[in-house]
Amino acid sequence: MLTHTDLKKGAMIILEGEPYEVLESSPMKKAQRRVTIQARIKNLISGSAVERNFHQSETFEEAEILKFEAKFLYSHREKYFFCEVEEGSSSPPSAKASLKENPSVRFELDKKIVGDMSKFLKPNQIIEGMRFNGKIIKIALPIKIQLRVVEAPPGVKGDRAQGGTKPVTLETGTIINAPLFIEAGDIVEINTETGEYVKRVEEH
Repeated sequence: MLTHTDLKKGAMIILEGEPYEVLESSPMKKAQRRVTIQARIKNLISGSAVERNFHQSETFEEAEILKFEAKFLYSHREKYFFCEVEEGSSSPPSAKASLKENPSVRFELDKKIVGDMSKFLKPNQIIEGMRFNGKIIKIALPIKIQLRVVEAPPGVKGDRAQGGTKPVTLETGTIINAPLFIEAGDIVEINTETGEYVKRVEEH
């Protein structure tokens, strides 16, 4: 069991039967010299974040979250289909080429669970899944991914000199704002946490 002093950033606990991650925490002294922990925690199932104070007398069960890698296959009627992947024995674990598809372990998720990640999913995209009590509760993409631009209006020459942005359509169908020099066919890097353009990527 965990106590209020264990509630540091990154700790995962169970509250009312659901897993939470501690995003921020700081001690706060109250009457009778009792220390209260003021924390911001996120529900790993709903994604909602709340502020909460924890007292010295409270104890918590640590949430055991199993992380695994999977490959996005396709979507159909707001259902998203994935296949778990496993590391090959002939290559180092860090090498993405060593990830092998395990077709016997397929699963599907509703759009509610996939959330905003659906905007940046393309076939064969590797994602990280989280499993709690045998149930997949969340998926996450790398913070930065690369996607091809399929539609981009021409930038006005005068505007280009001053900077500015324009809406462009990515291969996943998502529209983002990008610099005026971005054209259809370009590959761009996207921050999946903010949904924003990062840079244009040169093809080799």
